[in-house]
Amino acid sequence: MAYWTPASVRPPGTAPDQIIALIAGGREAVFHAMEKAEDDESAAGTTLREHHLAPQDCVIGIAASGRTPYVLAGLQHARRTGALTIGLSVNPHSAMAAIVDIAINPDTGPEVLTGSSRLKAGTAQKMVLNMISTAGMVRLGKVFGNLMVDVAVTNAKLEARQARIVMQACNCDHKKAEELLAASGRHCKTAIQMPLGKLDAQGARSLLANHKGRLLPAIMAAGQKKATRHD
Repeated sequence: MAYWTPASVRPPGTAPDQIIALIAGGREAVFHAMEKAEDDESAAGTTLREHHLAPQDCVIGIAASGRTPYVLAGLQHARRTGALTIGLSVNPHSAMAAIVDIAINPDTGPEVLTGSSRLKAGTAQKMVLNMISTAGMVRLGKVFGNLMVDVAVTNAKLEARQARIVMQACNCDHKKAEELLAASGRHCKTAIQMPLGKLDAQGARSLLANHKGRLLPAIMAAGQKKATRHD
């Protein structure tokens, strides 16, 4: 089970409290088998309350069968809270599909090894989660064209990626990209906004903030302002 917290203007990258993964049995269950934990219906609600689940959040229940008690209880708690609920299973007629706002049920058919749902079912569910998270990041304005412009600089590899992104977005060479990144405090969106919007770093940051960090609308707004001044 997982849930998304509200989208607001955040630092580059994804804040650790924006997407939270929960598993029956807690962190220990990631490393040691705790099969009985998935039958504990009370644990899901308790954990969601501890994380201060709110109506503007989204809870995604993940269970191959669509009937795991821990997941069902978590989704029911989310519905009472008013959060959006999504059920992801490979059983379109499951109990989970009946209680969620949105049911996603890829038809994977019988497993090659009976009962081993980590194979086809698990692979399909991972693909769906990739689609959901990627689409979510696009809607949050973390993508410009096909470029991940909210990349956080935490190591040398990502610094190099940042430069390549700016080079591609601005059609400039590596030296110019590094100059833009230095002027922007290595904030990728600001670095791109500066030449495309014909702004200095302060103006680019301000316009981005006015558009909730969404780069394309900020660039378009900069162009409209300049056209108005010329008129």
